[in-house]
Amino acid sequence: MNKQTKFRLDQGPFEIDQDEGWATIATTTPSDKHIRNVGLGMVGYTWEENGPSVKARNGEESLEQHIEKMATLPFADVLYIRCDWRDVQSRPGKLDLHPVWKLTEQAAKQYGLRVAFRVQLSNYSFQPERLAMPDFLLDQVPVAPIGRTKDGHIMREPIYNHPAFMKAFQELNELLAEQFNHTRTEFMDLMMYGFWGEGHTSQYPHPLSSDYEAELTFMKLAQLQIDTWDKVPLAVNTQPDISRVGNRAVQRLAIDQDCWLRTDSILIEEPCQVQMLNDRPPTAAAILEDGYYRHYDTKRIPIDAAGINAMESNMLHALNVGANYWSMWTESDNLAAYNEQYPAGIRELQKRMGYRLRPAWVWQRKRYGTDELVIALANDGVSSVPGTVWLTLTGPDDGHKLHLSGCLDPGHPYAGKLRQAAFVLPPGMDGRTVRLSAELETKPGVRHPLNWACAQPVHVDRSITIQLKAHNESGWRKGV
Repeated sequence: MNKQTKFRLDQGPFEIDQDEGWATIATTTPSDKHIRNVGLGMVGYTWEENGPSVKARNGEESLEQHIEKMATLPFADVLYIRCDWRDVQSRPGKLDLHPVWKLTEQAAKQYGLRVAFRVQLSNYSFQPERLAMPDFLLDQVPVAPIGRTKDGHIMREPIYNHPAFMKAFQELNELLAEQFNHTRTEFMDLMMYGFWGEGHTSQYPHPLSSDYEAELTFMKLAQLQIDTWDKVPLAVNTQPDISRVGNRAVQRLAIDQDCWLRTDSILIEEPCQVQMLNDRPPTAAAILEDGYYRHYDTKRIPIDAAGINAMESNMLHALNVGANYWSMWTESDNLAAYNEQYPAGIRELQKRMGYRLRPAWVWQRKRYGTDELVIALANDGVSSVPGTVWLTLTGPDDGHKLHLSGCLDPGHPYAGKLRQAAFVLPPGMDGRTVRLSAELETKPGVRHPLNWACAQPVHVDRSITIQLKAHNESGWRKGV
């Protein structure tokens, strides 16, 4: 995160210590519209651990049709791929991406969406027939049995700390980063131990020689990813350490290095996961998956005594922990039907989820023989800002070619709070107009333009106009 002070804006407190005069020159009010910004949104799955939608798997629709339907849902902001290692690499030294990758990227570009993903090192779903690890590694990386299913099938896991696995894992990250470590990638889930990359193998033990060796291994794998992905936020799973592979140590390591958090449900998770989400650093976004009833089959979703259906309850509880993202399973037809029958939940997420910034107050003060603008940014969302906000003032109608820029402290304004910041203008700007715009820095040097979440008009370039008061106008106030 940006910890530099060179470009830090003065953030107060702003006392009335001069009598030259001040005035409130602009205000905005909250918007209840769907606002798209990096660091928040509704995540539609184009591929999950079993593949695309059920219809696509059954041949009732093509992969292209499935992705098109997901991308054109009016509430989708991010397209997400969760696939096995074998779906991105089948030979050493080169990526062999499943067609879902290209199709997802094309759809995202066409509809102004963003892309996120997870590559799974292990997948319960297709065992024992195949492992998530590519076949070309099977004669290099030992694979150990970890237990039997009720049907007698032997479950297997790779020996993660074997030199051949470590070397191949580093190559995998380097190859993926070469293609996806850029500003168009919203986030990447940390590749963790075990089933679906979630940091566990359910009731089965891990395959390493000791718990200590497991923790050392996954700390090393996590740090490798953090070092490699310098432009894309990584999200660490909040899974408790039921498999004794060092999850808590990995989570601390990741959070200390500005990673985000994700969990694969909300109502069926342990108290410790809810607490971790609640107590996370302000700059850490929270990615919540839909959990039970994730197929959005309205015929099977129960309704409680208050008339709230179970999926809507999940959504509202995600807001309780300050969620930035709500992840939606692959079934776009069901999603559309659910939203038609039960629109309240998704609508509430769109109105409150994540951070929602606007310049709530703008004051002009006569100071230092010129003018100072003090801006109070309001955050009407349920989460703090997952990064550092940069503000920029430009002067579209002035001959000074005004361009002033600076940053707030990371995470500000916090959820439901205000943060003030000031710009000292060059002389002669009174009576003119300026424009205020914002960017979000998610990684050092990586900035994304922000859309203001205000009801008032915003320009195509995402800026908002502020009319400065002339010094000879009436209405100036003075401190006592």
